Parts: sequence; structure tokens; C-alpha cells
Amino acid sequence: MRFRQIHLDFHTSEMIKDIGKRFSKSQFQEMLKAGHVDSITIFAKCHHGWAYFPSETNEMHPHLDFDLLGAQIEAAHEIGVKTPVYLSVGFDEKLARHHPEWLMRDENDQTNWVKGFMTAGWHQFCLNSPYLDLMVSQVEEAVRKYDGDGIFLDIVGVRTCYCHTCVADLRAEGKDPRNKSDVVAQGERIYANYTRRIKEAVHAIKPDMPIFHNAGHISQGRRDLAAMNSHLELESLPTGGWGYDHFPLSARYAQLLGMDFLGMTGKFHTFWGEFGGYKHPNALRYETALSLANGARCSIGDQLHPEGLMDRGTYELIGAAYSEVEQKEAWITDTVNIADVALLTAEAAGVGSADSSMFTGRADAGAVRMLLEGKFLFDVVDLDVDFKAYKVLVLPDQIVISDQLKAKLDDFFNQGGKVLATGKSGLDPTGNEFVINLGVKRIMENPYQPDYFRPAFSLANLGDSSFIMYAKGQKVALNGGTEIGRREDPYFNRDVFTFCSHQHTPSSMNDGGPGMVESDKGIYIAWNLFEDYAVKGSLSLKETAVYALNRLLPDKTLTTNLPAQGIVTLQEQQAQGRIVNHLLYASPVKRGENVEIIEDILPVYDISVSIIVQDMAKQVYLAPQMTPIPYQQNGQKIDYVVPKLECHQMVVIDFESRSSN
Repeated sequence: MRFRQIHLDFHTSEMIKDIGKRFSKSQFQEMLKAGHVDSITIFAKCHHGWAYFPSETNEMHPHLDFDLLGAQIEAAHEIGVKTPVYLSVGFDEKLARHHPEWLMRDENDQTNWVKGFMTAGWHQFCLNSPYLDLMVSQVEEAVRKYDGDGIFLDIVGVRTCYCHTCVADLRAEGKDPRNKSDVVAQGERIYANYTRRIKEAVHAIKPDMPIFHNAGHISQGRRDLAAMNSHLELESLPTGGWGYDHFPLSARYAQLLGMDFLGMTGKFHTFWGEFGGYKHPNALRYETALSLANGARCSIGDQLHPEGLMDRGTYELIGAAYSEVEQKEAWITDTVNIADVALLTAEAAGVGSADSSMFTGRADAGAVRMLLEGKFLFDVVDLDVDFKAYKVLVLPDQIVISDQLKAKLDDFFNQGGKVLATGKSGLDPTGNEFVINLGVKRIMENPYQPDYFRPAFSLANLGDSSFIMYAKGQKVALNGGTEIGRREDPYFNRDVFTFCSHQHTPSSMNDGGPGMVESDKGIYIAWNLFEDYAVKGSLSLKETAVYALNRLLPDKTLTTNLPAQGIVTLQEQQAQGRIVNHLLYASPVKRGENVEIIEDILPVYDISVSIIVQDMAKQVYLAPQMTPIPYQQNGQKIDYVVPKLECHQMVVIDFESRSSN
């Protein structure tokens, strides 16, 4: 799997003429070389429904008069660049006009994505219709006719559909389409049937051809869905709605699955299909480095102009990032993440899900942001992971305890593991009482919102005041635990007849019961702390969580003085007998309406790092510069200082003999 990939969109309307008129093999090759590209995903079929080659199963774009797909494959292969082939599955706007009866319908009998005649956009197809047979034949044709290096199939996933075919099938099975669980189960079967049909068709022609089905988000806790792919592509455009927190959260899960994977960002200032929009080169430098630091290869999205001319500005921009990636590849291959902390997300635990294909739940997003800013080494886990590989398990806000999870937690506690649980985490599925004894018993959902937290410890740079807690919380009493922070109630909730000042009522200073409790199993915090941080970002929230985690991790593997916006990971290359410490630093800022961008990358200096290791080091050096740096090893602890960090720096520790961690 290549490191420096391009995903070259070509969704091109039939209302545009002269398709591919300016395509040139030499210009195409020149831009790929300028961009340091080693793989480019190119189009056999777009969302508009058109083929970009002479097709027997589809219609070629009416204003294309040559085999563009074949010409691109020939040009790329001639210079050693791979060419996965893209086909749109979920959308085919041309066909939607001819077969509207094959489209998906929601419970209101409306098509999804676009709702309304006067709105521009796409209509999604149901794969329980005759469209599936046609789609399989289109994929077969592309695989049979061309020497592509993989198949990328877009706009797919488990869906709920109420089209006439799906409803009729459910009723024929004796199921009730008004029962949502029956509809969801049918959607699972439809998607599994689709992926099976595609795999059989592709591998009957080319048995080893990679296949990826893009749903826009890798579902945590659904290893069965991940296994329907040969590899994973983590679509995560920070400026396109995903934000900069999504990729680390997704990657820290994906690396555990044992599959090759890449991080897919875009060259666009905003979202797919933005012509004339460009990121600053520093943004792509950072985003590709973030992929490498999390064990991923890289993919950058672009969109080809209808006339087929590759944009020089785009490939100079991409080249600024990929020239650096090219120098770093030797230290990125076959890596395993080193982690102290396991984050069990709501999605992976089956008690919540991503808000859409682009966004993570608030509790999960707040948790990953705190772990990143606190410089904790972590994985995102599901219920198939052995928790005993970690020192601390984080249960953010809403992780109610199933029988399966309780059994795993009991085993984890017996091995000395600790949890950090917040809000409803630890309660039974009804939310009435604690299934695991975290040193507290539940009384009720706290009636006050917001209220206040007064810690029994000083927060960094925040003194010893009581702090506002905006999120919902649980009112608890001690049950064998030790209070390390209390709740303070406000005088009253804000209401039309009882309010004070502009926002909320101040603290009454009265003791509202335990707010933070320590027990032999870990620490419990009685508010939805992580959701609160995702929404409000209050420094006191983060400092509370960091204090708790540091208390639970007296012997954490890595400590550093890297500032809050910095990111740190440790990746082990077992075959090479080394670990690679990745350090990144950039500060995304908001421009316009909630668009996060990176423009300036300021260097930071004298970054100290301490790492607990198992073996004696023989050298420590900066990569790819190959510059040795001074270090001290005292027993299992290695200390060194990185003189300067600009965007991304790898520090490599080679060992005399490397034993498994």
C-alpha cells in the first residue's frame, strides 16, 4: 500500500462540454512527479452516472471522445504510479432520472440526501433493487478491461430503506416495516449481500485486487464491517466538517484492527468539489504528518478540471507535503502503537454512535481532545480488545455496563487495571444503579444544571475556586470511596421566576455531595465531563481529567513539556528493533463560519521527553535528518531534549536488543 496517494474526483456534469480536451500524458505525469505522488485513484464512473471509458454496461460521458480512464492508467503506470479505480455506487444521477423506483426512501417516503425538486444534489440508490446487478456488472467491466490497482466504491454502508421493494420484502418475511429493528436488520443483510457480490465478482477476475467500500467513517465496534474491505481509508477532511479531532480518534481505533490503512484529507479549503480552493501548504504538511504519527499512509483529495488538465498549483501544494512524507517512509512501515490508556467510545461500546458519517459523538470527541492535549498515549478500543494490555480504561459519560462489558471489567480489575468513569458510565443499562463499584452509589440525576465543582486539589494555574459544570450529572453518595472533590449546588435553576444575572445562578457554597471520588478501581467524576469539554472547552474540565489520569498513571510511559496543541505518539517498529517518537505542533484557528485552518506553523524549542523502555538504547537520533541527539538512560528511563520542533519531528530510539513490550 503506497504512502503518497491522491484521490482524484471527477464528478462532471453532462452540461459541460469538451471533457478531457486538454488531457496530456506528459502534463499528467509532470504533475504527479511535482506532487511526489505514488498512487492516484481515478474515475471509471462518477456521481453523475457517466463512464469515462468506452463502456458496454454504462454510457460514456456524452462530451468525452476518448478513453480517459485508460489514458490515465497508462500515463501513471509508465512512471511507476499505482491507479486504484473509482466507481460511484450510492449515486448515479443519470440513472435516477430513468429508474426513480430504484432509489432509497425514508419513513416519510422521501428520497434521501436531496429532498425537493428545486434542490441541486444527489439521490441515493437502494442496493436491494435491480440496480445492484447493474452495479456489479459495471465493476466487473472496469476490473476486466483495465490493469487497475484496486477498486474504490463510494457512498455505501448499512442503510435503513423504506422503498417499495424493501417494504414488500419485509412483509413477505412476516416482518413489520414499522418496527425499526426489522428495518435495521434488513439494511445489514442488504449491505452484506452487496459487499459479498462485489468481492466475488472482482476476485473471480483478479483474486488479489484490493477493494474498499467508503462510508465516510470507520464504525467503531463493527469489525465485521471493516473486514468487508481489504484495507481502510479514513476519510477525514478537517476543513470539510470532520475537524482536527476526528482523524486521531478514528486512527487510534483503526490501527488496532491489523489492516493497512490511510488517512484521507483534501487539498481543498473546505469540502470535496471545491474548485479554486486551496489549503495553505503548512496545513497539508501537518495533516500528512498526523497520518504518519498514527501509523497511517496518506491520501489527499483533489478534483480534476472537466477539460482534464491537472492544476499546477495543487500539485506544488501537495508536493510540499509529500516530499517530506517520502523522506520519512522508512520509519513508518509496519508500526504498532504504544499506549497506556484505552478509550472505550460510546460508539464502540454500542451505547451511542457517530452523529453522522463525518462527526463523532460529543463525549468521544471531548475525550480524545483531552487525551491529546494531556499527552497521554492511548488507543481507541472496542469490546473485542483485551483491556489487560492497558493501565487505565476511560469510560466517557455514557458507557452503561452490559453483561459482556462487566465480565471484561472484572477481569481488568483483577489484573490491577483502573478506570476513569464519568457521568452515567458504570451504571446498569437502565441508568438506575452502579454495576461496578466505583466507590459511590447513585441517588438520582442531579436536578441542578449547571452547577459547580470544588476540587480537593489545586488545578494547574486555576487556584482553588469552585468551577462551573454545564453538563448534566449524577447525584451520588459515598459507597466505600474517598471524596477528592465535591459538588456545590446553585441557589436555584434559572427560570422565568428564579434567575440571577445574565447566564446562570451562582454557587450557594452548600455541599451538594461527592463530585469526584477515588476507589480501588479508579476515579469517578459525577458529570458528563467529556461532553462538556467538547461543547465548552473549559480549562478546568481538562485539568480535572488530566489530574485524574496522572493520579491513575504514576508510571506512565511518556512525559513531555510539549505545549497543549502539540501531539505526541510512540510507534514501535518491532522488526527494526526501535521505537519512533512522533512530535507534532500546529495551532488550527477558526476562519469564517467554523472552518478550522492551519496557516502559520511556529517552531517550538527545547522539548523535553522522558520515556519508559524495556531495553538498553544504543542510539537516539532525529529522523529523517539522521542527526544524533544526546540522551541519558537511567534504568528503564530515557531522557532527551529535542532542540527544535517545526510541524513534525521523529525521534528514533534504536535498541541493543528489542524485546516485546
